[in-house]
Amino acid sequence: MFYQLSPSDLTFLWDECPRCFYLKVVHKYNRPWSPFPSIFNRIDKIMKDYYEGKPTSSISAVLPEGVITTGEKWVQSIPITFAASPTSAQIRGKFDATIAFSDGSYGVIDFKTSQPKQEHVDFYSRQLHSYSYALENPASGAYSLRPITRLGLLCVEPVSMDLNTPNQIAYLGNVTWLDCPLDYQKFFNFLEGVLRVLNDPSPPKSSANCNYCQYRESSRRTNW
Repeated sequence: MFYQLSPSDLTFLWDECPRCFYLKVVHKYNRPWSPFPSIFNRIDKIMKDYYEGKPTSSISAVLPEGVITTGEKWVQSIPITFAASPTSAQIRGKFDATIAFSDGSYGVIDFKTSQPKQEHVDFYSRQLHSYSYALENPASGAYSLRPITRLGLLCVEPVSMDLNTPNQIAYLGNVTWLDCPLDYQKFFNFLEGVLRVLNDPSPPKSSANCNYCQYRESSRRTNW
C-alpha cells in the first residue's frame, strides 16, 4: 500500500494543518474548495510564456549555460519505501519549469511572484525535491528527466509601474534567483516523518489557527 502525495500539499497543507493533511490523504476528506483569483493564474502564465525558450542568463549569471522550458508536465514517482514504515509514498504533481543545461543535466524551477526571502528556500525545498525525485525516478510511463543537478526559485517582485501608452501600464519587478541545495537525505527524513503520521490510526491534532478544523469542531458542538 502507498499514499499518493502532492508536492504542493507537502509544502502548504502540511505546514498549515497536519490534521487536514491526514484527512485528505488517508480518508480523501478534502477541505472545501475555494476559488483562486484568476489574476494570479494570468500573471503565472505571462511569466511562463516570457521565459519559455530563454537562456539561463535571463535568470541569473550564476547558472550554467542552458535553456528554460516552461511546458508544465505531470510527474509521478515510483513508490518511496522506508524500512520502518509499513506503507510507502508516491509523488504526483505538476511542476512549473525545467532547465536543460548544455552539459546534459537538468534543473527544476518554481516561479514565485513575491519578495525573495531566504526562508523560502527551506519552505519550498520539499516541493522542488518532490518534483526532482519524481523526474529521476518515474513510475512506468511517466515523464522523466535525469540527472537533476539544480533546484531553485525564480522570484519576481513587483516594485514600480511605467506608462507605455495612455491605455497601457507596465509593472516593473526585480528578478531574483534563489538556489535550493540538493539534499535528498533531508527530504527523505521529512517524508519518513510524514508517513509516521499517516500510518497512525488516528489523525493528529489540528493547528491552533486552522479555521477549517475550528469550524468542524464548532459544528459538532452546536445543537441546531
